[in-house]
Amino acid sequence: MTTLSGIITPTNVLTASSTATLTNKTLNAAREVITISATAASSTVNFDVITQSVLYYTTDASGDWTLNVRGDGSNSLDSIISTGESITVAFLATQGATAYYQSAFTIDGSSVTPKWQGGSAPTEGNASGIDAYVINIIKTGSATFTALASITQFA
Repeated sequence: MTTLSGIITPTNVLTASSTATLTNKTLNAAREVITISATAASSTVNFDVITQSVLYYTTDASGDWTLNVRGDGSNSLDSIISTGESITVAFLATQGATAYYQSAFTIDGSSVTPKWQGGSAPTEGNASGIDAYVINIIKTGSATFTALASITQFA
């Protein structure tokens, strides 16, 4: 095990070839990778966590969709995170006058029923704004996940 000390800032790059333990550290101005795409949500939306933390579709949704979270087109999420680890993703769906919503959720193509903030899954989108779906995915075993989800309307 490698023990590191100091302050990690956006200008410093931390690279470790072994397990690193950080204690009593300060993180200033964390940045995440976002993909901005002139795409309309509909059908299946593949969210590749290897390349992004946030996926923003800027064209009005054209139908309800399934959000499928995976490593990428060649790697499963199951293969890139370990049991006891979690990852948080955000999908931003632009809505027009007719709103749609995330009607299903899958990880690596397999259905997972999220536990929704407030206790109820959404049944519709919010017109003329951006719906932000934030999902914390916890790996609890081999190809077994718990998903905690929320939706927030921005208008």
